[in-house]
Amino acid sequence: MVADQSVFILLTNTGTLFTKMIQTYTKAPYNHASISFDRELSEMYSFGRKNPNNPLNGGFVREDIQTGTYSKYPSTTCVIYELQVTEREVEKMKRVLHIFIRSRKKYLYNILGVIGIALKEPVEFSNSYFCSQFVAEILERSGIKLWNKLPALVTPDDFRQSDRLQLIYEGRLSEYLK
Repeated sequence: MVADQSVFILLTNTGTLFTKMIQTYTKAPYNHASISFDRELSEMYSFGRKNPNNPLNGGFVREDIQTGTYSKYPSTTCVIYELQVTEREVEKMKRVLHIFIRSRKKYLYNILGVIGIALKEPVEFSNSYFCSQFVAEILERSGIKLWNKLPALVTPDDFRQSDRLQLIYEGRLSEYLK
């Protein structure tokens, strides 16, 4: 395998009430995961809030580090990892991603899946994901298996533990591109 391209995994902590509730259980520093195909994170995808002011309305989202939820929480901390991949793997990931983009309105946030992680039982519904499940699903459907577990059991902290990911930044998200 000649790794000639990269994808980027962003893990964040916005400090919201929802994040604090998850953190109470996970004890992990970051509880949200997103995937991007460029180092500047200009095109980034995940499952999260569709509206920054409403944590209950979630689903498939295109995220932007300058607007939306991240602009509402300027103290967001993050860690960014680079995953070396082949051109073919990127093509596969983008094909899978375009299925999500085309049908974005039918996807829901898998809140029961988050509870399933706590119970160590995968809770899967068609068209329903939580953030790290979505990122793991994109990778797995493209032939990249970082763990020996179902995407429905992958947590943001699992990305931190993967030896295939290279740390490229840790700090405030608002300072990343400065």
